[in-house]
Amino acid sequence: MRILITNDDGINAPGLKVAEDIAAELAGPDGEVWVVAPAFEQSGVGHCISYAHPTMVAELAPRRYAAEGSPADCVLAAVHDIMTETPPDLVLSGVNRGNNSGENVVYSGTVGGAMEAALQGLPAIALSQYFGPAMMGLDDPFESARRHGAGVIRRLLDHADWTSDEDFRLFYNVNFPPLPAADSKGIRVAPQGRRYSAGFGVEPFVAPNGRRFLWVRGAPQDGPSTPESDVAVNLDGHISVTPMRADLTCHASLGGLKEALEG
Repeated sequence: MRILITNDDGINAPGLKVAEDIAAELAGPDGEVWVVAPAFEQSGVGHCISYAHPTMVAELAPRRYAAEGSPADCVLAAVHDIMTETPPDLVLSGVNRGNNSGENVVYSGTVGGAMEAALQGLPAIALSQYFGPAMMGLDDPFESARRHGAGVIRRLLDHADWTSDEDFRLFYNVNFPPLPAADSKGIRVAPQGRRYSAGFGVEPFVAPNGRRFLWVRGAPQDGPSTPESDVAVNLDGHISVTPMRADLTCHASLGGLKEALEG
């Protein structure tokens, strides 16, 4: 198996090494692991692409590249330049430092990388490690993803829907709970939810030169959320698996809207 890895935390992020170890286990001794990751952190860029300016790509080692762009840029660079002669069989995006459950999905560069791979017709999985107080003192804060990642991916490869005849191919969003690996309660398939907190906001400050700036401020990640959603099952100690696709249409509303506007 030939596996491509990208992320949004950057080429030097510790979670990327975790993804490389997972990929090496999956690929086996006869497989290949390729890395095309952002040269610098790209957290929060979503599915952004560098449409208005070029992306510089540097080869750091055999099968290892850094791109000055987003995770989606990295996938495009791999598919259409770096790996054109040897396309990947699977794309892994992550392992992200922090969860990509709930509303975080729409901001996530990790999910954006997997989404772009799916749009390119490739099987893709986003991987993220939820952080929380129960992990304090762990030598490896990614140990849940490290220990359970390959097993979850194997089960997805064996049992998930990987058909590519849909307009928008499915990809999968996996979040490991904020617990030591031994305390994980197993897999739960769950829809994307939303935390009931206010979400992201801004915090203004004034620089020494008198100019006014805004920091984006996050919201608590452990508050109440949609019942039985990815957030809820993660906080209950489970690994969440969510099927996704790049289709933002509210299909449930189409019929009524057609009747109201076209009738």
